Amino acid sequence: MSIVVATKNKKKLQEIREILKGFNFKLSSLADYSEVPRIIENGKTFKENAIKKAVKIARFSKKLTLGEDSGLCVNALDGKPGIYSSRFAGRNKSDTQNNLKLLKLLKGLPLRKRTAYYVCAVALADQHGLLGVVEGKCSGVIGFAPKGNRGFGYDPLFLIPKRDKTFAQLGEKIKHKMSHRYYALIKAKKIILKYVEK
Repeated sequence: MSIVVATKNKKKLQEIREILKGFNFKLSSLADYSEVPRIIENGKTFKENAIKKAVKIARFSKKLTLGEDSGLCVNALDGKPGIYSSRFAGRNKSDTQNNLKLLKLLKGLPLRKRTAYYVCAVALADQHGLLGVVEGKCSGVIGFAPKGNRGFGYDPLFLIPKRDKTFAQLGEKIKHKMSHRYYALIKAKKIILKYVEK
């Protein structure tokens, strides 16, 4: 059985593949289709955007589809960048530019006031409609400078206090057992298994 992951983001797809390793499904992405409908991510929450992706691509592909939306919420910035995480510094800006903007906005704040959390929403749909939506979270703090060269997005700044390392320093093996995406996908697995049983 195959699942379409409604993304063109290679790094995101790779993470999803890693976390769902051993799960007997073939994962494809939007990169495997020549023409896909445009998805306008104008939802007000991660869940809304994940649902939009899953439902639209499921109708298009006629296959079980996983829509995912995730981002970073910083408490000192009233939850920003939030749903605008990937375009925080502007459209088509790099991860580095987004990280630099975040550091600039938090300049002068001590570590205890730099608390943040990652959120991941995962929606599943087939051609008939939405099957379910779940969410996962992971808490940390924003460091003072990027550290580590693994992961993507805000990983070089997202510090796990217990381990005194950023997601980008911890590496995939550890990150994929504690990340927001891991917790959301573990819940999503249950929806997929129920769907298959039916």
